[in-house]
Amino acid sequence: MNFSRRQILGHSALAGAAVALPMPLWAMGEMGAAVRKGMDELSGAKVDLHIADGRFATGGRSGHAIAVNGTVPGPLIRLKEGEATILSVHNMLDVDSSVHWHGLLLPFQFDGVPGISFPGIKPGARFDVPLTPRQSGTYWWHSHSGLQEQAGHYGPIIIDPAGPDPVAYDREHIILLSEFTPMHPHQIMKKLKVSEGYFSLQKTSAADDYPLSAEERLMWGRMRMMPTDIADVSAPTYTYLINGHGPEDGLELPFVPGERVRLRIINGSAMTFFNIRLPGLPMTVVQADGQNVQPVAVDELQIGVAETYDVIVAPTEAGAFAIAAESMDRSGMAQATLTSQPGRKAAFPALRDPPLLSMVDMGHGGMDHDSHGAKTDAPMDQGTMDQGTMDHGQMDHAAMGHAMPEPAAAKGGDDMAAMDMSGGMNMRDTSLLPASVKVGPGIDMVAMNPQDRTGYPGLGLDDVPHRVLNYRMLKSLAMDHHKRAPDREMELHLTGNMERYMWSFDGRKFSAVGDDPIRFAHDERVRVKLVNDTMMAHPIHLHGMFFDLVNGQGHYQPKKHTVIVQPGSSASFDVTTDEPGDWAFHCHLLYHMHAGMMQTVSVAFPGDA
Repeated sequence: MNFSRRQILGHSALAGAAVALPMPLWAMGEMGAAVRKGMDELSGAKVDLHIADGRFATGGRSGHAIAVNGTVPGPLIRLKEGEATILSVHNMLDVDSSVHWHGLLLPFQFDGVPGISFPGIKPGARFDVPLTPRQSGTYWWHSHSGLQEQAGHYGPIIIDPAGPDPVAYDREHIILLSEFTPMHPHQIMKKLKVSEGYFSLQKTSAADDYPLSAEERLMWGRMRMMPTDIADVSAPTYTYLINGHGPEDGLELPFVPGERVRLRIINGSAMTFFNIRLPGLPMTVVQADGQNVQPVAVDELQIGVAETYDVIVAPTEAGAFAIAAESMDRSGMAQATLTSQPGRKAAFPALRDPPLLSMVDMGHGGMDHDSHGAKTDAPMDQGTMDQGTMDHGQMDHAAMGHAMPEPAAAKGGDDMAAMDMSGGMNMRDTSLLPASVKVGPGIDMVAMNPQDRTGYPGLGLDDVPHRVLNYRMLKSLAMDHHKRAPDREMELHLTGNMERYMWSFDGRKFSAVGDDPIRFAHDERVRVKLVNDTMMAHPIHLHGMFFDLVNGQGHYQPKKHTVIVQPGSSASFDVTTDEPGDWAFHCHLLYHMHAGMMQTVSVAFPGDA
């Protein structure tokens, strides 16, 4: 039977109607009920998740948490490709809640985003999601209501393949990275709005030890920016967790010498990019965002918020290895020990010196500004890039709504006083923006010369002495024999005003009411270019569909659901819009999304005009 979009949403609202619920004893606990660290495993024809308040403690800190089935993280949901199940979500909170099944392919009305794909789950109500997995791999789930994800409402999903797994391994461990803070997330958001640098302790001053010249310090001062502005919230506000355990908990994960150990690494944090390494033990990347890739040997990788990587490690001798997940700003570290003997601990590396932003991160890519930070990537080999059959020189950008605008003054550019930097570089020249971008107080920077930086390993990792993963190293395991060239191209700008803590797409912050969504026809092929006009890295996540990352690998482009767009740079992906419905599209930094960096993607149903 064919249903209209309105009928589908109506049925999903009925599915979430309040019912009398049998409640486990722990779910009846009050705010002070203790929350267990770690994850139980659930599988089978029906999986029940109970969302409730609790109290979490680690490392001498404690505070409010939102636990699912009494734990932080919530349960591991283990499914099998092709086998039907019902995911039954029970809301025991006194506020609305939700669960988004991150990276899973399913009808849009079950995707779990209030205001876009369903009404949310009312207090005391249940919402059932019928699912027959069409995929395998490592994924996760989390709340999409308010800021509940920060408080502990998240957990892992593993879908085992219907046939043989192309990855051979003897043992697996989940490495679910996150943060804990006793501060209420709405209080964090309030402080960021009042002063975006409130949580930063890594600020420059006349007496600091950062390798900056007097001229460089003066330049940064004139721009009213900090070269240390790497993370909005970090340690010591956060305690970094692996599977709910802080560094002082001494989490141990066993192995037997000679085993191939699969580490399923999930970044389930609210705001933190992590640099992952096991000193002395190489990693082989075999999966990215749940999709198998050709094996890549590395010693370190950066994982953005909402990304997943599966890696194989193969310790040949007895011992203990540090699993060190250092925050990108190097303010703190999540820790666990991979050990062959209970109680045997690894020695963890010290925190490295904090990285600094550079001119390249301001969007002046291609210029030789070796400014104590990220260096310009080597140019992408256009000869190896699969550009399809499009002649970009002949594309009618005006017809696609991407014509270059009139001078900034005609767009209200007087409100955006240009900041003329040394050498005549203007980082607030709004005339560089296409007409589709709304210019106003929500934009405080424009990238002058944004370059594709998919070959960049991440801030602070471009000059380490060992092998580090970057996107251009990723190749899908299977060749796409039927790859289509894009039918059209669109450009979206990631915009913000860091001082006012305003974040948006194309200068427009998200509103669930009255927004014009990004519209796609059913089953069209679109190349989406994301241009980051800010000095922060943004992990951009598309719900409901995988996209092919444009990284120079032709018919072996890796499929992902989340892509990091580096500061002052661009990244592109090709997407086939074959999943009808309304889907969220947003930055996965929780407070950026909450501040407005989110839009609705609307894919037409077959036969829709």
